Amino acid sequence: MYQYNRKKEIIKNTVYIIFILLLAVIPTYYIYNKFQGVRDISVNSTLLDVTYHEDTGDRITLNKVTPVTDSVGLSSKAYTVTIKNNLTEKVSYKVSLTDDLEKIEEDLCKDNLISKEVIRVSIKASKLGTTIYNLNELENGLLLEDTMEALEKKNISIRVWVKQDSGIPSGTKLHYHGKIKVEEVNK
Repeated sequence: MYQYNRKKEIIKNTVYIIFILLLAVIPTYYIYNKFQGVRDISVNSTLLDVTYHEDTGDRITLNKVTPVTDSVGLSSKAYTVTIKNNLTEKVSYKVSLTDDLEKIEEDLCKDNLISKEVIRVSIKASKLGTTIYNLNELENGLLLEDTMEALEKKNISIRVWVKQDSGIPSGTKLHYHGKIKVEEVNK
């Protein structure tokens, strides 16, 4: 005949509860920490604090080529930068997008680069509208030149895509490596 043992039942239920809690807590911890990793990369100078909010820092890579319209390109992944003026006076600055020569040399990919005539770039800055350029139209890659008030902070987002009528097939091995540069302008 079966005899009910209360002490064994409590131990068994306690083990089950601990197991279920561990099964819930450990994956939640790892998922949380995966998304909380260090993503911001800061470059500080005496005049400006520049923070790149992507894990690639100031580098832009366009390697999954799908030609799209400007409206779709404007909704693509943005590379975000925050610029803060450290002074108690106005500071002029400029933002440019240049070829990442180090990455091109590292990947040995000079023959697989997308032509700048078909690459579109948009920049959106705080209190300024969105502006779209063809990459080849930019003089020295200059996207924006502006001034900041004393202790002001501005957020900038940059998007890069291949224009729809480029003639480049989707999934091609062609790609682009760029670098976002934020510099103080001495006037």
